[in-house]
Amino acid sequence: MRELETERPRKSTYPINPLILNRWSPRSMTGQDLDNEEIMPLFEAARWAPSSYNNQPWRFIYAKRNTEHWERLFNLLAEGNKTWAINSSLLVVVISRKNFEHNEKPARTHQFDAGSAWENLALEAFSRGLVAHGMQGFDYDKARIDLEIPDNFEVMAMIAIGKKGPREDLPPELQEKEKLTDRKPLTDIVMEGIYRK
Repeated sequence: MRELETERPRKSTYPINPLILNRWSPRSMTGQDLDNEEIMPLFEAARWAPSSYNNQPWRFIYAKRNTEHWERLFNLLAEGNKTWAINSSLLVVVISRKNFEHNEKPARTHQFDAGSAWENLALEAFSRGLVAHGMQGFDYDKARIDLEIPDNFEVMAMIAIGKKGPREDLPPELQEKEKLTDRKPLTDIVMEGIYRK
């Protein structure tokens, strides 16, 4: 695994794997093309995520920059995301099958499972020195139509992937956001026995 470099180290309350602690989602990317040897290991990592009944409901629709598919995915993005995602190497739409394949009954955890696959992809990308930035800022309805996504799949998110670029390449308002962020304390998110505010 490559050396995990960060601008300022994060501090966890308890010791955890540095890959998890230091992963983040920058926006600045170089626009340099990625080949299949760089791209496919990310999807391979996602493939091995856990899922209910081993259903594996996630699917990834991707487009490399400088290909015939790029504009179709790029044009789904909200204007604010277009300003920086234009320099990504790969755009991905994540979808998830709503029903189990083995019996077509509703898979209540399909979104949870697709999130596990995304996290695997994000961690693998970070371990390889790549940016993987998840987004909800895109047109979900247009994605369904333009990408011919069947009704039994839910459109979940988009991801911009690429090689990290300098912060200075971003518009000034985004340069301010291009930094490691902290997380809520454990006392805000972990409750023993019952829900507490």
